[in-house]
Amino acid sequence: MSQQQMSAKNQQELQVQYSNFKETLQGIAQKIGDCEQGLEEHSLVLETLKPLPDDRKCFRMVNGVLVERTVSDVLPALQTNADGLKKVLEDLLKQYQTKQTEMEKWKKKNNIQVVQQ
Repeated sequence: MSQQQMSAKNQQELQVQYSNFKETLQGIAQKIGDCEQGLEEHSLVLETLKPLPDDRKCFRMVNGVLVERTVSDVLPALQTNADGLKKVLEDLLKQYQTKQTEMEKWKKKNNIQVVQQ
């Protein structure tokens, strides 16, 4: 293989690696957006239900089925879900930062400069 062929192959490999980094970061960013939206929805519902009497009737979607419950039944489950979403969001943000740092180190190591078109 000539030097030019080696260089072209190496460039292609680097391009694939760069694309993989970008796709991974986009995927994590999408999940972060979904989590933030879910957390916002949970927060709004919690805000709405907290001042209401515990025995007040409310409805909740569980696995696609609308069920009737009381506020006292629903609040703890909603709070648990919101706390779980917060934890997942924190983990995703850490993942994103780690992957971004990894990508920056890789770019520096391989002397990669991104050209915007």
